[in-house]
This record gives sequence, structure tokens and C-alpha cells, in this order.
Amino acid sequence: MGITKTQIFDTEQNELAHIFKVLGHPARIAILQYISQQNACICNDLVEEIGLAQATISQHLRELKSIDLLKGEIEGKRICYCINLIRYHELQSIINSFFNTIKPTTCC
Repeated sequence: MGITKTQIFDTEQNELAHIFKVLGHPARIAILQYISQQNACICNDLVEEIGLAQATISQHLRELKSIDLLKGEIEGKRICYCINLIRYHELQSIINSFFNTIKPTTCC
């Protein structure tokens, strides 16, 4: 396996790539969609709703938390997750800026 050369890209490019990588899994999209329809969400609800194992859901939650898109609060033995609205708006701005700088061309 080759070494990735992330150091040849700027911070913005690396950050954007990481964001897209985290969002690039259908289970994570389903998790975000489900949580966005709730005020808060308990991890066990996700297991029932998404249909993946608890450990798998936990891994996906960890990835979403790695870009600070989710925040969790401990309630007894459970952790309730919700979307971090401040970070959500930051990510929305970053992604919109990226697409606004790309000028599509026609070919083929």
C-alpha cells in the first residue's frame, strides 16, 4: 500500500477531503437523516432504525464526531446524540464555498 501524500495539498483541501470521506458512507448519511428528524437520538434507537450492529453504529458515530458534526450527552447509561448546529453551518459553508469555486465546463 502506498503512502498518501497529503502534505502536498493545502489545509483546506485536506479538510474538505476528510469531510467528504466521513460523509461518503451511506450508513452515516442514514444516521444523520434519522438524527435530524429527532430532537436527540439514543444510540440504541439507531441500531433498531438503521439495522446495523451496535458496534458498527458506534464506529459510524465516532467518524461523524471526528468532524464535530455530532455531539453527545450522557443520560444514565446511554448517550444521546444530536447534530452540532454550529459545526453543521460551518460545514455547509465550507462545502458550498468549494462548489461555488468550481466552474463547470461542457465537454462530450
